[in-house]
Amino acid sequence: MTDHEAARALRQWREAAPDAVLLDGFHALKHALRFGADIRCAITSDKESVLALAAGLAEDMTGAFDDRVVEVPKEALRELVPKGHATQVAALATRRARVDNRQALDRRPRSAPIVVLDNPRNLGNVGAVVRLAAGFGVTGVVTTGDLDPWHTNAVRAGAGLHYATAVEHVDRDALPAGPLYALDPEGEDIRSVVLPDDALLAFGSERHGISPELRGRADRLLSLPMRPQVSSYNLATSVAMTLFHWGGPR
Repeated sequence: MTDHEAARALRQWREAAPDAVLLDGFHALKHALRFGADIRCAITSDKESVLALAAGLAEDMTGAFDDRVVEVPKEALRELVPKGHATQVAALATRRARVDNRQALDRRPRSAPIVVLDNPRNLGNVGAVVRLAAGFGVTGVVTTGDLDPWHTNAVRAGAGLHYATAVEHVDRDALPAGPLYALDPEGEDIRSVVLPDDALLAFGSERHGISPELRGRADRLLSLPMRPQVSSYNLATSVAMTLFHWGGPR
């Protein structure tokens, strides 16, 4: 690290921060780089340790980390990211353009479902669902309601995998086209249903469930198997069970 390089990186960070996406930690930056994110600035207080992590966990990304990450004083990193990740690396990236996300979501025919989170209330759950969606190779994740699926807490929980699938907020009347399958305790057992690749798979919040509007529009209501004494599954668990039933990447 030279003082000039560190000063330039810190200046770039402060300039980019107001409208950038925070990638907090090694895995978030690793995934964002792998899936083509526009990284505007990446900093660490211990570049040697970051490169050692890359060599051990993502050898294919070692060169990218070496090229992108600039070492800065520990105090400067703590000032910019007060509750930073234990891996001591953070980055700022450009949010994926809404027009690109909509093109991906609206493209037909569709070879994998879209997950619809209807008015989710927990940003950590949103991020966990994005991580699942990326792993299963779904077309995208859309949310309704007032939460931003690109909020810092959602991106942190998603480990940077917002760049691996189309993640967007939409109004209920602007959902992508496709048959709507809504998860509801009164629906038919999901094990008796084959989920089509172009389905919209809609999930409500744990407390309130699917909205009456989406419930009324659903082509089919589906339920997950659950003991009568248990009231609900975590949102991400419900999504994981449903995507596993769909079949996952082929």
